[in-house]
Amino acid sequence: MTTPLPGNLHVIAMYAQGGGLSGGDRIFLELSRRWASQGQPLSIAVTQEGKTMCLRNGIDSSLVTEWPLEPAPRNRLSHYLRLTLHSLRRARHALPNIPGETIVYSASDFWPDALAAAAAKLRHRASWIAGFYMFAPPPHRGFEGRWRSGIPRVTDAFYWLSQRLSLPLIIHFADAILVTGEHDRDRLCHYGVPASRVIVVRGGVDVALADSTEPGSGPSYDGVFIGRLHVQKGVRQLIDIWSRVQLIRPGSRLAIIGDGPLLADLVEMRDRADLTELIDFHGFLDGREKFRIVKRSRVVLHPSLYDSGGMAACEAFACGLPGVSFDLPELVTYYPQGMKKVPAYDLDRFADAIVSLLDDSPDRLQLSLQARQLAEQWDWDNRCVDIGRAINGALAKSSR
Repeated sequence: MTTPLPGNLHVIAMYAQGGGLSGGDRIFLELSRRWASQGQPLSIAVTQEGKTMCLRNGIDSSLVTEWPLEPAPRNRLSHYLRLTLHSLRRARHALPNIPGETIVYSASDFWPDALAAAAAKLRHRASWIAGFYMFAPPPHRGFEGRWRSGIPRVTDAFYWLSQRLSLPLIIHFADAILVTGEHDRDRLCHYGVPASRVIVVRGGVDVALADSTEPGSGPSYDGVFIGRLHVQKGVRQLIDIWSRVQLIRPGSRLAIIGDGPLLADLVEMRDRADLTELIDFHGFLDGREKFRIVKRSRVVLHPSLYDSGGMAACEAFACGLPGVSFDLPELVTYYPQGMKKVPAYDLDRFADAIVSLLDDSPDRLQLSLQARQLAEQWDWDNRCVDIGRAINGALAKSSR
């Protein structure tokens, strides 16, 4: 059972795109599906691409409202601005006129979602639930940590600059702010946001699906990575780490589940490191397809260089896999158990930690049990109840 919200909910997810799923996409989809099943009045505003994502992930088509936009120009910045203006217009004038209190939920802090939700709040006097799942890194640092060098990437600079507008709006006008972990909650509170308005979502796992999925046929893997193939996730370093693992445990195999802008680069790095037969790229997988591979693996790798959490590794936790990550402050609180932490950016220590777990070190069983316990706490059915209650509490206090 979920906790219904006190009004008619309009999710604005105009920036939902691509064949994969971001953490924010996963959160709004899981919450929406469960709220709808309990009779929550609900609509989801998306582009045609977002509609495909919703239907692919089990959202009833009657809940999806498409705000179509003409084909995008090749320039990504132009498309972003066009999509923002389009979403603003539709949010101000085209939200369904359902009697009763209106609640808008922006699925991300990107302008097409956050600015449209702010406009809807002001025009319709709506309550606003804002998804805010990561503080953009300063452009001079980017997502690469100590590997950042040279001129900042344009995409990093634009992400940081765009958040300079959306973040103040969220801080001052959102009635409830959904964040990934305690670290981001504390930062928002430092900016003056009352703790009652900030809700730590963490993420969720479909434990029942993991339990009911058999490993299936196919190769076994010593390690598995699940996530977007982006510099933030440390995937370039992952190839270097696996080269180091080979020096100690030759023949160890790695499965990489995910898609993203670095796929071609990573394939080239793999082949250049003579790991073609030892690293398999499976692309984006979800549901049983993903769990079948995870259940044929022994350790989950989470080498993020900059992160607010990252729920993908906990899907492997549901299968009893222990994990290895860097000791980023965000991950210390996000994964308090089940994950072996090594000093940030130390690739040799990361590889050593993997080998230790593969060699059945004394802490492997303990980490495996802890991982499963954490996954059970993150079961989506339970998380949706807790999140719904917290949102209701925030909205009630905001209306006083």
